[in-house]
Amino acid sequence: MSEKSVETSTARIVVLGTGGTIAGTSATAGDNIGYTAAQVGVDQLLEAIPALARSGYGIVTEQVAQVDSKDMDFAVWQALAGRVAHWLAQDDVAGVVITHGTDTLEETALFLQAVLDPAKPVVLTCAMRPASSLSPDGPQNVLDAVAVAGSAGARGVVAVCAGVVHGAFDVQKVHTYRLDAFGSGDAGPVGYVEEGALRLLRAWPSGRSLVPAGIAGKVVGASAVAAADWPRVEIVMSHAGAGAGLVEALVAQGVAGLVVATTGNGTVHHALEAGLLAAQAQGVQVLRATRCTGGRILTTPGAVLPDAGSLSPVKARVALLLMLLSPART
Repeated sequence: MSEKSVETSTARIVVLGTGGTIAGTSATAGDNIGYTAAQVGVDQLLEAIPALARSGYGIVTEQVAQVDSKDMDFAVWQALAGRVAHWLAQDDVAGVVITHGTDTLEETALFLQAVLDPAKPVVLTCAMRPASSLSPDGPQNVLDAVAVAGSAGARGVVAVCAGVVHGAFDVQKVHTYRLDAFGSGDAGPVGYVEEGALRLLRAWPSGRSLVPAGIAGKVVGASAVAAADWPRVEIVMSHAGAGAGLVEALVAQGVAGLVVATTGNGTVHHALEAGLLAAQAQGVQVLRATRCTGGRILTTPGAVLPDAGSLSPVKARVALLLMLLSPART
């Protein structure tokens, strides 16, 4: 990992690079889809944004990883959480910005919020166009992220894209191509960045509680267990004609947890449900999360499989993974 100070100032903002489209390049400037992600280092990325010099902060950069975020893994998450914690502990650091790919940004955001619950802001930002684009969106997103990281009273993990600030619990990629690719569902955005100024709409993310306490113990830090030894948690989907075969195969492979992406208000095809109940009886932790993009699961009387409330299936997987890592798990 490299570390570089770009500018000196009383307060510093640290920019951690992890790759993604924001650091991607294509062979031709007009190609916004046929690019290769994670090609430009964070130093080079920031050098192309001269307006950062007017931010009023000392900017420190560090390359934590260089990956296409579709390939994000536990080792990067563990390293990233460690570096974020390190920098937030510095008294003169106002906040941390993370450049990240869009594909798994929502999962990383929830992971960091759950593990760190930071009292200072941690701002993930991204791009839908590569750095080599005729009109890249990454530079403005970075400027907006730095503005949020330096805002008075800011705390917790948020994502900033296309001038919108999304909380870690709610952010979700909702579009495959447009620049404004993220939404916050029913909760709505935390705020907007308008000409470098934050307009706050609701409270900053706070806390670690993700799912009903009866499922498992507290979600704690994930630094004590080597990433290679983290439990396996997979997602299966309920749909017309769903069966138990995939669940049975995963149990045979030693899966520790299963999230089922349910239909509607937590409903599961009867054949798949039978497989999940059998897995649960064998000690596999099972969690329901609706595949609907809006709303949350309202638990019905007599529900035999616990639910993740408003968490999407991919976020429920992060929550279940962390609970299985917790030494306090019941």
